[in-house]
Amino acid sequence: MGKKIVVVGSSNTDMTIKGDKLPVPGETVAGGVFYAGQGGKGANQAVAARRLGGEVAFVCKVGNDIFAENTLKSYVDEGIDISGVLRSKEASGVALILVDASGENCISVASGANGDFTVADVDSVAGIIKSADILVLQLEIPVPSVLAAAKIAREGGAYVILNPAPACPLPKELFRYVSLMVPNQTELSLLSGINCDSMDKVKEAVAELKRMGVGDVVVTLGSKGSLVCAGSTFETVEAQKVKAVDATAAGDTFCGGLAVGLSEGLTLVDAARFATRASAITVQRPGAQNSIPYRKEL
Repeated sequence: MGKKIVVVGSSNTDMTIKGDKLPVPGETVAGGVFYAGQGGKGANQAVAARRLGGEVAFVCKVGNDIFAENTLKSYVDEGIDISGVLRSKEASGVALILVDASGENCISVASGANGDFTVADVDSVAGIIKSADILVLQLEIPVPSVLAAAKIAREGGAYVILNPAPACPLPKELFRYVSLMVPNQTELSLLSGINCDSMDKVKEAVAELKRMGVGDVVVTLGSKGSLVCAGSTFETVEAQKVKAVDATAAGDTFCGGLAVGLSEGLTLVDAARFATRASAITVQRPGAQNSIPYRKEL
């Protein structure tokens, strides 16, 4: 078993109806197939890290409703420590997803308890955050809470991984608490202020993040793999050639895989290779958490 990984972030219940067509405003479309599952970027990354072999604690905020009970049971079944889960007067986070026969979708998200994740909440679980060897963060909870968690962890000596998704502007203070940032090209462009339309521009943007205080950077490039910048050295990790079915949770699997690889003492490049193998399995399956592989599958 490697070092302890603590994930702080979002938890949602995904409710999906797949039918022949998407309804237009005012229209009811019958005949769809319904399925529900667990989602949220924080939860996906926690599940990925656990399935890939990590010792994982997950800190999130849920409501007092049936969605929360089902969600928490699923984390316990995965073997994730949920002693840091917080409760909200708001409803648990829910995503309503409509998908048509061609795969086109529309999604409406009620953040609920995720949006109620306050800095005071972060302070209340500071002990769990301080116990982390590696802290993993995303941006589906309020940014001030992300900043607070990163600061507590870094001051406690933890290695802090930030996946800056969904993309949004970030306070400059946060950058200096980030040991490893894992953006895609769109997120990298937003955070650096540089249009990353070529590999030279990507490298220029990575250098800008490092100038702002970020430690190392891994840029995910979709089917082109990833670009790893450890120290001042760049190295490309090629994507595996597979037939992609659904990219949902692939990035989250990658982040969870990075955390596990680093927790086991791999170099950043080798951890990226490990994470790439895991995410290549995820894209070959539909859905979010049900598509995330177990270590034995690698």
